[in-house]
Amino acid sequence: MSTRPTSPPRPPGPDQTSGSPPARSLPGPFAHLTPDQLEELGREFAAIHEEVYADLGERDRRYITGIIRMHRQLLVVSRALLVGSRSKPLWVLGTCGLGAAKILENMEIGHNVLHGQWDWMNDPYIHSSTWDWDTASTAEAWKHSHNYIHHTFTNIRGKDKDLGYEIMRIDPHQEWRPGYLLQPFYNLLLMAFFEWGVAVHDMDIEAIRAGEKPWKDVWHDLKGISGKARDQIVKDYLGWPAVSAAAALALDQLLHRRPARRGLRGRRRPGLRALVAQRLSAMPRSARDGFVSTFWANVTANIIRNVWTHSIIFCGHFPDQTYTFSEEEVENETSGGWYARQLVGAANITGSSFFHVMSGNLGYQVEHHLYPDMPSSRYAEIAPRVKDICRRYSLPYNTGPLSAQLGSVHRTIARLAFPGGTVRPKPGPYRPGQERS
Repeated sequence: MSTRPTSPPRPPGPDQTSGSPPARSLPGPFAHLTPDQLEELGREFAAIHEEVYADLGERDRRYITGIIRMHRQLLVVSRALLVGSRSKPLWVLGTCGLGAAKILENMEIGHNVLHGQWDWMNDPYIHSSTWDWDTASTAEAWKHSHNYIHHTFTNIRGKDKDLGYEIMRIDPHQEWRPGYLLQPFYNLLLMAFFEWGVAVHDMDIEAIRAGEKPWKDVWHDLKGISGKARDQIVKDYLGWPAVSAAAALALDQLLHRRPARRGLRGRRRPGLRALVAQRLSAMPRSARDGFVSTFWANVTANIIRNVWTHSIIFCGHFPDQTYTFSEEEVENETSGGWYARQLVGAANITGSSFFHVMSGNLGYQVEHHLYPDMPSSRYAEIAPRVKDICRRYSLPYNTGPLSAQLGSVHRTIARLAFPGGTVRPKPGPYRPGQERS
């Protein structure tokens, strides 16, 4: 069992910085603040967290249990539709529904439960220590790389391994390498297979190359990923297609009264690939078509989930508005500095209530980085208070529509594939009414 830290971070307190003087100069976006102002900023942000946690109760519990119930209902309906996936309308409806169910499970449920946002309920089922999700990453590995590494060292170059996921150059300060010339192309692959890219990233390939990660931990992670891969293959690419094939065969037999074709009993047992091919060829056409159509429906649903997740996460971290920091800039960082770094290191996405639910409320990425363990359903409520703090302390509040954020992200990926590049212009202090919509 791994002993790597997985807990969501809290900002450093006085005991963690006592005896250490503050950094000689504050990073650019909050350089105008005095040390006293910065600490008052931290106290104001901390007060919001404490007030919300004191108010958590039944309406919050109803929210998450209702979302879980809605996900299950959508999943059942979508799987039922795909039993008839030979029909194009049912295929389209079932595939879209399944993709939406997978997005809901990953974003608003899995991501947020594993952040510990609902641990306060003490529900043994809806808890970060027991929850598992329908994605390639194991809960344990993801909580270490995301909850601990990323949310503790957000946008610190050389510390936050989510800056480009160790395979892309997304900040001009990052050293250019020839391999980055291909990043616009392999980013497209990453979009389609994002869950698998994240699972490999969670292993910390850089630490493996440097010999800093024990091989027993590498093997532990590989076993976890292979187990998740097996579960997805059996469920999405064998089990449910087989259900569709059986339903199609039963309907065919009922309507046409044709005897079922004999299987391969008595023959020499072939290899797995040959066995699958022979079983498919031995099926009546109706069963074969049902298997294949549901197989491709599940492939498509997983890609829909991956592309959406990739887009929301990249738009929350890599648009033009966000800042990155050197290790020297955050040396001896205090609680106020931690909050300020989280504030300007993330970006929001404007949208409807439906959009925010389907994005795991990560359209409020700024609020999420300030309070990763706060129930996501509360982010919309506290956003005006965060904006007011930004206004009073002359700090930016990064936000914009999905199209603008996504466009700037892909432009950056394309430009920084080549040597050079400069930091894009950053937004000024927040002023009410300045948000793009």
